[in-house]
Amino acid sequence: MKRILGVVGILILLLLLTAAVLIGSAFIGRQAITDGFEINGIRIVKDGIVSIAVVPLNANEVALIDAGNDASGKAILAELSRRHLGPEAVTAILLTHGHQDHTAAIRLFGKAQVMALEPDVALIEGTAGAGGPLLRLMPVRPTGVKVARALHDGDTVTLGQIAVRVFAVPGHTQGSAAYLVNGVLFIGDAADMYKDGTMKGSAWIFTDNQAQDRASLVRLDQRLIQEGADVKAIEFAHEGVVANGLAPLDAFARRNQ
Repeated sequence: MKRILGVVGILILLLLLTAAVLIGSAFIGRQAITDGFEINGIRIVKDGIVSIAVVPLNANEVALIDAGNDASGKAILAELSRRHLGPEAVTAILLTHGHQDHTAAIRLFGKAQVMALEPDVALIEGTAGAGGPLLRLMPVRPTGVKVARALHDGDTVTLGQIAVRVFAVPGHTQGSAAYLVNGVLFIGDAADMYKDGTMKGSAWIFTDNQAQDRASLVRLDQRLIQEGADVKAIEFAHEGVVANGLAPLDAFARRNQ
């Protein structure tokens, strides 16, 4: 019996080590997030391995793009405090997708209207699980979060004087969204930016369908060009801002067409 338990223990350890290596390899070489980076009035807040955007709507209200990996919301609350605001100042939260490292602090902001693309609503509310190779192993349980407004591809959301253009980029999750706000394209986890200046599609270990993700990014580039969208920068959820217009997405599209 002891021998059997020993073998089982070794197998579990090997599985854990393999998972750790796979997860770690997904982050090697990526650009680092710059905490406090500001562009066009929007401030990027670093929450561990992920970023949150704080978009001022007026002197007393802000919107968030994503809600971080920390359920205590320490980084977000510190940014609100810096602005002499409290949790009630967050009146809207736009989610790029439903993975837990982007939704953890939502429940701190009771006055916020939570918005996300319709296919990810069940994932955010915890009535459906994620589809990626690693994340599908996670238990499915209600999160207590309610999405107040389900968004659709092509929507424009008006928050005060701020217009948010909504684009569907399915692949990382089926409800992955990109948002164009004040000339900044928030792309969530649909793509990652590396230190060598190369943009790549989402990491396979966390992604529902990499081929779909690549096709969505190519289509997004085409749509933005066709619409003459004024994109000054792209914000990657795990790497922060690249202030080089559409150049990274254009290059990705050329490589993947």
